[in-house]
Amino acid sequence: MHTPIKILVAGCGNMGASHARAYHKMPEFEIVGLVSRGPESRQALSRELGGYPEFGSFDEALAATRPDAVSINTYPDTHAEYVKKALAAGAHVFVEKPLATTVEECLEIQEMVRQTGKKLVVGYILRVHPAWAKFIEIAKGLGKPLVMRMNLNQQSHGAAWETHKKLMDSMSPIVDCGVHYVDVMCLMTGARPVSVSAIGARLSDELIPGMYNYGQLQVRFGDGSVGWYEAGWGPMMSETAYFVKDVIGPKGCVSIADKPGPEASDNVDSHTATNALRVHFSETMADGRFARADEWVNTEDEPDHQGLCDLEQAFFLNAIQHDVDLSAHLADAINSLRIVLAADESVKTGKTVYL
Repeated sequence: MHTPIKILVAGCGNMGASHARAYHKMPEFEIVGLVSRGPESRQALSRELGGYPEFGSFDEALAATRPDAVSINTYPDTHAEYVKKALAAGAHVFVEKPLATTVEECLEIQEMVRQTGKKLVVGYILRVHPAWAKFIEIAKGLGKPLVMRMNLNQQSHGAAWETHKKLMDSMSPIVDCGVHYVDVMCLMTGARPVSVSAIGARLSDELIPGMYNYGQLQVRFGDGSVGWYEAGWGPMMSETAYFVKDVIGPKGCVSIADKPGPEASDNVDSHTATNALRVHFSETMADGRFARADEWVNTEDEPDHQGLCDLEQAFFLNAIQHDVDLSAHLADAINSLRIVLAADESVKTGKTVYL
């Protein structure tokens, strides 16, 4: 019988609460504290889970609980600081994406991980999603180059818009959300990113100076593949074609066929849902007709948002228990962040950024 891994959960909002629920039901973990800046979220989560120690300060919680692992689900501008402090305290780390707000901070963390030998998992939730894994696998079989078209526009209002505005205090939607989908593009092509171009627009006066809530990036890869990603947040965003996940290659294409619903883009489960994959084959017969009919891959039994968070923490646990080498995982996280930060630079300068 293994001694439970003592874990400190920092950030008790949507993602932090979901990860805490995963730890709560896993006997291999023991939650030793919940940390949040405001008391409401941690108090509500503690009540839901039956009562855990609460802290308003990350430093205080880290010193008081002396955890074996730390789960960081706070706003992005605190990620790098908290990760470094957790590693320095001898803890393994799970951190929600993005790892940091600069590539330089990422490289410092990478070196700390190397020196401490601790495990660090970045919350790339699509990597544990079985339907997205199938999507990536099919895309890899379409030949080269690939044309990858993806977006996630969110028509947020009320509390969701307030959360988005807080996120935009440190980064734009194409950075915060873009790391997920650029990471998927990198997995599909397996090729080196060459350059990034991007455009953006500020559609609200409620944002901090210089921030924009709509952006679109285009990335070129060394194998000739190209990728496009679009993200916008706010009450003004359109619900039309808010969810496009489409990959084209010489041999055909594969698309996620989503089932739209009312206010779908504001529903966190819809951000990862696939429902079905449609596979089209480009091969034609002598008369010019397609040789094969489109195929549908049913994915309606896919995990929901909580199920995916459970899978992420199972991945984290396995890495700790079996000393899994996560160096490639961390390098991939830094690579995708490098691309979206270059896109942010392109928006601000109006110039293509060469990587």
